Amino acid sequence: MDIKTKSVEMGFSKAYEYLDRNPEENLPKLLSMVRKMMPDEEYDSKFRLFEMAINDKNSPWHKLLLSLWTDVDGDVRKTAFRNFIVNSFFRWSQMQKFNEKTYGFRAPWTILMDPTSACNLHCTGCWAAEYGNRLNLSFDELDSIVEQGKKLGIYMYLFSGGEPLVRKNDIIALCSKHSEVQFLAFTNGTLIDEDFADDMLRVKNFIPAISVEGFESATDARRGDGTYRRVLKAASILRERKLPFGFSCCYTSKNVDCIGSEEYFDWMIDCGAKFCWFFTYMPIGKGAPTDLMVSAKQRAEMYRVIRTFRKTKPIFTIDFWNDGEYVKGCIAGGRYYFHINANGDAEPCAFIHYSDSNIRDKNLIEILSSPLFSDYRSKQPFNCNHLRPCPLLDNPEKLVTMVKETYAESTDLAAPEDVEELAVKCEDKAVKWAPVADEIWNDSRQSR
Repeated sequence: MDIKTKSVEMGFSKAYEYLDRNPEENLPKLLSMVRKMMPDEEYDSKFRLFEMAINDKNSPWHKLLLSLWTDVDGDVRKTAFRNFIVNSFFRWSQMQKFNEKTYGFRAPWTILMDPTSACNLHCTGCWAAEYGNRLNLSFDELDSIVEQGKKLGIYMYLFSGGEPLVRKNDIIALCSKHSEVQFLAFTNGTLIDEDFADDMLRVKNFIPAISVEGFESATDARRGDGTYRRVLKAASILRERKLPFGFSCCYTSKNVDCIGSEEYFDWMIDCGAKFCWFFTYMPIGKGAPTDLMVSAKQRAEMYRVIRTFRKTKPIFTIDFWNDGEYVKGCIAGGRYYFHINANGDAEPCAFIHYSDSNIRDKNLIEILSSPLFSDYRSKQPFNCNHLRPCPLLDNPEKLVTMVKETYAESTDLAAPEDVEELAVKCEDKAVKWAPVADEIWNDSRQSR
């Protein structure tokens, strides 16, 4: 640890103690400290918005931040603040000039990885269902990814699957070994019990995002009878132990009205969720149904709904596609994140199942320097309208070009999918979304 990083950590420790004594009064002071640590102009506008929210006591963001002191265990909260602010933001940002000079790339902020393809559920339209329990990353492989990542300044790791909590013992072991790292998992929540929650309370650096599809009928229709009630049970267990958690929602043509309703947002808040990741359904895999893809009108409505409730509801929301305007387009391909599947294949994105590298053959530096990842980053943004960020959903011809240029191969071992066949599934949606997205984009730019 260099002197600058050590001094920042000491400063954070003192600032946090001060904050903890009176969070409402001293929270703006912590933000000021963080802003000085992150001088990059890219973050300036985001910090200004955050400052406005903190200082406005009527803001839902103000209420959400203060709830971290009433609803979250003190040691868990302190660990999360340290890991997010000092490690996953400050250390990461400090490493970027070195990475660019030494390796020729900026390291991603996070890595998403699948410990296993196994899952205890069989959800409609899920590509992982094809693999069963055939694919797994060993603990040593998962550990190696984290060790390599930390050397590049990466201190944020996400798990998906399959169902990652099938490997709950290994995940807890990783959390215990890498206490300075923040871990998050996209999970169906059905394997969260009292014992696992106690383990979470012990390690302090693991946060689940529980997948739900709406209320009981919608969730059970896609995920199986009784799943919704098991999710409620998991949320109750976490809330009782003051453990932070959120939800992950896949909105489809069938459930979008429910997912986008005020009743649903209020339900998530009442359950105790502090955040929600929104994803739109993608027809990944040869047998994936396309009728679940949302229409342009439905996608536009979710854009408006999420932004409306950000102004009124105390829950932090992220829309994976429609929030492209805040990160200047696509974040995948190693720009801010990439995906490692349960077979070890390094993919640009969890929704882009093509690869030219595997962690069993290459290290992270070689993967991030590979033809596919280099080509991916060089072509970003894929559209000057950042509400059309995706090289598959919004610009399918871009994905076809990259895969063919780099000779990347399909990572779907059950039924490899030709990239042109995949792109065809998205062409109609991309064409119909383009004029709608352009209208929203132009209107939003004029109102700024």
